[in-house]
Amino acid sequence: MSAEAVREAAAILTGAYRSKVPCPPLRGKVLEVGDVEAAYAVQRAQVEEWTAQGRRPVGAKVGLTSPAVQQAFGVFQPDFGVLFADMAVPDGAEVDLGRLLQPKVEAEVAFVLGADLPYEEPTVADVIRATEFVLPAIEIVDSRVAGWDISIVDTVADNGSSGLFVLGTTPRSPAELDLRLCGMVLEHRGEPVSVGAGAACLGNPLHAVAWLAGQLARSGRPLKAGEVVLSGALGPMVPVTAGGMYEARISGLGSVRVGFEHRESA
Repeated sequence: MSAEAVREAAAILTGAYRSKVPCPPLRGKVLEVGDVEAAYAVQRAQVEEWTAQGRRPVGAKVGLTSPAVQQAFGVFQPDFGVLFADMAVPDGAEVDLGRLLQPKVEAEVAFVLGADLPYEEPTVADVIRATEFVLPAIEIVDSRVAGWDISIVDTVADNGSSGLFVLGTTPRSPAELDLRLCGMVLEHRGEPVSVGAGAACLGNPLHAVAWLAGQLARSGRPLKAGEVVLSGALGPMVPVTAGGMYEARISGLGSVRVGFEHRESA
């Protein structure tokens, strides 16, 4: 894929991000169908632009960790995107829907690293040793592509369909938990809307972080101490409604909450 095409695709997505007007799918037009490498080049171009503008990267997110979702996309591995500090939302806060285009929520385990993960073939033991603590998290996913009409290249280019994220405030050591068996329920105003467990995330959230660490190390951008990793959904994502309040409860990790509202423009 030419540098010009990468810039064009990045400009389309950043334009949608800024204007809050979704764009058409990129596949088959700006991006070739199935060209995941080119999609990551588009993602990197946006990340470089945002970083130059002062946004601070604070970690990464893993997506497509469910076999069912992978099958729907016709892929056989996860994907990833970059987290920025301005994506973080305090636990229990209300998010202005004007910040987003077409948000959905999903519950995840967040890893906060206490050491670098520079290994190209990291083990689960490496991940456990490098993790300072884990937290319950809600990822607010979003898509700049109209109607969520996305393929693997669309979502990768769009920084993994990233939006915002909410971290809980009850740190736990991963060495003390069996994350594979951690049950999850995501509630909307007290009513369950999504259920799952750690096993839904590549068999174990630790596997997802190990996969990500290896991918980033091989690309020369390894995970660093202090970074946050959203390891992937424990259950189905749920569309957001105005006035909604969502709470994720993950056994052994506690809970995390976020609400949504429309605020009047000044």
